[in-house]
Amino acid sequence: MEEQLASFQAYLQNVKKASENTTLSYLRDLRGFCKYLETLGISELSSVNRTNVIAYVYELQEQKKAQATVLRNLASIRALFHFLMVEGMCQDNPALDVELPREERKMPVVMSLEQVELLLEQPQKKDAKGLRDKAMLEVLYATGIRVSELISLTMADLNLPFAYIRCVKGQKSRTIPIGRKAKEAVWEYLEKGRPQLVHQPEEEVLFLNYGGKKMTRQGFWKIVKMYGQAAGISEEITPHMLRHSFAAHLLENGADLRAVQEMLGHSDISTTQIYTKLHASKIRSVYTKAHPRA
Repeated sequence: MEEQLASFQAYLQNVKKASENTTLSYLRDLRGFCKYLETLGISELSSVNRTNVIAYVYELQEQKKAQATVLRNLASIRALFHFLMVEGMCQDNPALDVELPREERKMPVVMSLEQVELLLEQPQKKDAKGLRDKAMLEVLYATGIRVSELISLTMADLNLPFAYIRCVKGQKSRTIPIGRKAKEAVWEYLEKGRPQLVHQPEEEVLFLNYGGKKMTRQGFWKIVKMYGQAAGISEEITPHMLRHSFAAHLLENGADLRAVQEMLGHSDISTTQIYTKLHASKIRSVYTKAHPRA
């Protein structure tokens, strides 16, 4: 088997022009597979069948390997046997039709309304930073936009008179309304906070750091974490939890699923539907606890 792996390595390097890291990744996966085959008493790759490949996949899953790692190993095995077939070293590709069971989508972690209120109350509007942080948190919860979208907002994306923001991603854009509280927080930031942070008059980014530049994702993540701790919330709060909470709270209060999908910018409604499952789960929990005959 080592000789065939050496031939495959030469193919990757000389024909496919794969990078050193890619080549090493393939070989690391394949050597693990070959060691497993040896435990089954298989010494020739031409003797490997589909059952052996499936068994190895289950072995990796038993070892609690991440889904991405298992998929990468399977891709490496497929690539090896494709090469061996082309070279006439085996008759078929035993990994060709092997698929992993779909990974169950994790339920999003959602904050309660009380936790959201506590978090939004934390920024002290005594200086530019407090005004900015208050506005950013309010906009994030009011619109459900992603952190990357929040920190990329420009002055042109903001329409306060009509209370909406515009999010642009590549060739696509969407318009999202903002509520009264978020609108007030942004007005106050624009009047009292942003002028203190602007270094260049032509700067278009809405939310600025102390250097007068666009804030980083990591910088904002630290801000949210700090306010979560200040609020005494035991769970570690992340910016994405506010996006999840925005969607879940809207649906709990009767919002239309398609409207929530559009505001979140989901291309597939099945991605948005996970929040309805969360809502249904909460209803079942309340029923079980409260109904006398549950």
